Amino acid sequence: MTEPRESLFDAALSRHDREATRKLAWEGTFREYVELLESRPWLARNAFQRLVDMLDFFGSEPSRERGAKRRWKLFDDPLGEGRDAVFGLDRSIDELVNTLRAAARGLGPERRVILLHGPVGSAKSTIVRLLKRGLEHHSRTDDGALYTFDWEIDGQRFPSPMRQEPLLLLPRDMRADLERGLQRRNDRDWNLRIEGELDPVSRHYMTELLRRHCGDWSRAIEHVRVRRVLLSEEDRVGIGTFQPKDEKNQDSTELTGDVNYRQLAEFGADSDPRAFNFDGEFNVANRGLLEFIEVLKLDVAFLYDLLGASQEHAIKPRKFAQTSIDEVILGHTNEPEYRKLASNELMEAFRDRTIKIDVPYNLAVSDEVRIYERQFARPKLRGRVLAPHALEMAALWAVMTRIEEPRASSLTLVRKARLYDGATVAGFGPEHVAELRRAAVREGLSGVSPRYVQDRIAAALVAERPTVTALDILASIETGLAHSSLVSNEDTRKRYAQLVGQVREEYERIAREEVQAAIASDREALDRLCAKYVENVRAYTSREKVLDATGRTYDPDERLMRSIEERLDIADARRDDFRIELMNFVLQLQRDGRTFEWRTNRRLLSALEQKVFEDRRDTLQLTAADASVVDPDAREKLAVLRSRLMRQFGYDELAADEVLAQVSSLFARGSAIGGRAEAA
Repeated sequence: MTEPRESLFDAALSRHDREATRKLAWEGTFREYVELLESRPWLARNAFQRLVDMLDFFGSEPSRERGAKRRWKLFDDPLGEGRDAVFGLDRSIDELVNTLRAAARGLGPERRVILLHGPVGSAKSTIVRLLKRGLEHHSRTDDGALYTFDWEIDGQRFPSPMRQEPLLLLPRDMRADLERGLQRRNDRDWNLRIEGELDPVSRHYMTELLRRHCGDWSRAIEHVRVRRVLLSEEDRVGIGTFQPKDEKNQDSTELTGDVNYRQLAEFGADSDPRAFNFDGEFNVANRGLLEFIEVLKLDVAFLYDLLGASQEHAIKPRKFAQTSIDEVILGHTNEPEYRKLASNELMEAFRDRTIKIDVPYNLAVSDEVRIYERQFARPKLRGRVLAPHALEMAALWAVMTRIEEPRASSLTLVRKARLYDGATVAGFGPEHVAELRRAAVREGLSGVSPRYVQDRIAAALVAERPTVTALDILASIETGLAHSSLVSNEDTRKRYAQLVGQVREEYERIAREEVQAAIASDREALDRLCAKYVENVRAYTSREKVLDATGRTYDPDERLMRSIEERLDIADARRDDFRIELMNFVLQLQRDGRTFEWRTNRRLLSALEQKVFEDRRDTLQLTAADASVVDPDAREKLAVLRSRLMRQFGYDELAADEVLAQVSSLFARGSAIGGRAEAA
């Protein structure tokens, strides 16, 4: 007899965590809530403290970015599997977190609007979105739990319309003792305070119950049921978002609520709080976070509401007294709007109550590449392949549009971008990076956004080519400049086109070096060349003849020795001293029973590779001149080169052939071949 198969419903039900659901649906009396706080006092924290605790919940690690101390893991987007991860902004995010931490301690920023300022596409809204998503998730954990209350009156249940903290039910004269008791048990680095008053609806019910029970607060509080609340942007619980509209359609009731005309007939007056919907964005975001999109496009009347909300932690609904709110207010704006604010004397009050945090474009090529890799992950390409360096060159161009021309004549824009990315650049070190950044404080606040580059990469990917190279993407970028609405200034357009040319030259340099490395990666050839060089130096310094494998002798090959020494930057006047030093070193190693490990010497290795490369590059020159004259031996050598490029650098067959053709063309034009030392 066969076993009955489990139904799909039962399979789904087996994954249901009843205990977790029970915790999320916790409900109790006001007394039970206070008893809960005795063991976990931090549950009564305010919105800033909750936001900081959420960031600590996800954790942090030391940042690899210069100028930043921490990398906050929430911004790796662990909840979205990295889809919204933010790269290259550790300094800005660290500044934001420190501002929030100061606000959590009550040091002043809690009475300010926090303004994220930067160019379009610099991830300002993504940062806020991750904060909101983190709050939603954290509110479902034990550490992030928060509670509100409902009123039970005459068999009916009425929720606190703004989901207020239950401790606000305490009269003023009862708060101090409870505060001190909770603070003694609090192990967080901020103080617990019971601040604010009940919203108009809850105030109405409390007044009514106190009248009914002859002023006995303990009897009135028996009508309260405390329950857990989960923050949710979709459900408009604790997370609000406000986006400005045109002036004719803006209405302050969108922020502070409006009359409920259906209830007006029942309660008779629009000043009765029960006939009012406390569902404006300020009301919705209470206990959590309110995002103002393009905040500086708000009408002036809205800005007054915003200033009062941040400074006084209170809002003024129509026909009601000031109403307490507890929320983090985050706005963001772009560069043109902020310049308009800075030049408007009438906006001085707003500037004075704002903490501006710059969110510039990425200035690290490797981080910019990670942004593009997220968009163009291999599963999304559907039969297309991005060749090595394709995204890197697009990122390099984007970064170069955002940084200023270096003042030092020895530092090109390409080298400056590499230096910013942590590369070793001859004559410059980390201390110079700090100097360069201080001298160019507006770097990253202008230039091309990642969106433009992503659009041009996408345009290159839809072309009928299975493999898309760096040159394809650079051509797409250059073509897009001609009709881009984002680049309206002709001088800027010309400059960006010139930068494409500079990046193309950088790509050609990289391609030459990789082909050089592929040609010179014949270990046996390198070993033979090194042994031959050392033997010739030995014979030269000891005034002997060189003995070859056939037993014949000949004078040391001066041309061979100099061809390698010149690549080591050994002047002709120093050649004898250098050769004597080298042989003394080799002989000392032999006396100690050790072997001369020439491969560990990067300069010597590079010189030998260049020599092997120079000896063998004729194969490529032949293909550049006329593929039909390539003999079978040359074809075999090309096949070996192709396989090495594929194995060592990740090219596919088509991309490897294109790189070989590109470098062959450079040889045909007489292009000089630089060594690896030129890369830095």
